[in-house]
Amino acid sequence: MGLNEMKSDFIKVKEKLKNQITFGSYQMNDKLPTETELMADFNVSRYAVRKALTELQNEHFIYKVQGSGMYVEEWNKKWNLNTESKTIGLICTHIADYIFPKVISQIDAVIGTENYSLLLANTHNDPEKERLSLIKMLDSQVAGLIIEPSESAKPNRNLDIYQQITKKNIPLLFINAKYPELDAPGILNDDTEAEKKMVSYLLEMGHRKILGIFQVDDRQGVHRMSGFMQAYQEMSIDLSDSNIIMYSSHDPFGVVSKKIDFYLNSDACPTAIACYNDELAIEVLAKLKGQGLSIPQDISLVGFDNFDSSAYLSPGLTTMNYQRTRVGQEAGEGILSLLKGQEVKTIVHHPKLQLRNSVRKIN
Repeated sequence: MGLNEMKSDFIKVKEKLKNQITFGSYQMNDKLPTETELMADFNVSRYAVRKALTELQNEHFIYKVQGSGMYVEEWNKKWNLNTESKTIGLICTHIADYIFPKVISQIDAVIGTENYSLLLANTHNDPEKERLSLIKMLDSQVAGLIIEPSESAKPNRNLDIYQQITKKNIPLLFINAKYPELDAPGILNDDTEAEKKMVSYLLEMGHRKILGIFQVDDRQGVHRMSGFMQAYQEMSIDLSDSNIIMYSSHDPFGVVSKKIDFYLNSDACPTAIACYNDELAIEVLAKLKGQGLSIPQDISLVGFDNFDSSAYLSPGLTTMNYQRTRVGQEAGEGILSLLKGQEVKTIVHHPKLQLRNSVRKIN
């Protein structure tokens, strides 16, 4: 066996065990398998196992009991409130695109007035990436955390870490969604009411065959889907002529596109499509145009968030106005207040309808 192969073997063992420890497969003070068992499990040499265990011991993930074996150490004991730190951790689902750059720049500007800087992490709406980002930031002893939850409509797989954050009194603020099990404040939108307004507008414009498309692994999407249905209920209009497509944030647009085609080619062909957000609406607009359909003459289209480019589409997109600048400012001010030990209450925004030319009235 070559030196490089031996090196990669011990790294494989180390990273796998480290993940099993940090993701909760092993609890504090659990005994690890023996060297012989680990050799068999990973099909590696004793040297690779011993080197992996030595490094994990040096990094305080495990400890040795003479004559008994290796046990899981309290690896998160260094997670403490650090009042000397001038770094605030910001974990977003999609840092580099869509609405987040403006939110981030506003947070950075506000905290910069008190000489704090941001440590950024991007989860791509993946709870595992969120967990690794949380661990990295807590290991770095950031002063506080601003977090947009990943897959917030699903059970919180990182609740154990959030409970440690709460226990250690590390300032925590959520944006766009909150985990219901946690009492931390957030900067949120009333997504249910906002989508209800949007769909009510479509109904008032005479539309009865509306196709709603919602991302349902986030609470925002679940609430918007609820608002979609509530609009029909409040106006006493039969929902049965309309349809809903549900998708995951990890689905490529091609998956959603095929579902749209099913309705476009059926007797239930919609007169209007209500999209989860403007990012999706822009892709749907391009798809419909590519199929020779005109917006809004053939199908009306609406989004959500009032993304910068939505005003410059042809036609301009009717949407709900997400106040990115204000959300960023409030998040920055909120985390600074928490760092000073002040009480911060959850703020709920009520997006307003931004009318443009992507909806036509049906008689």
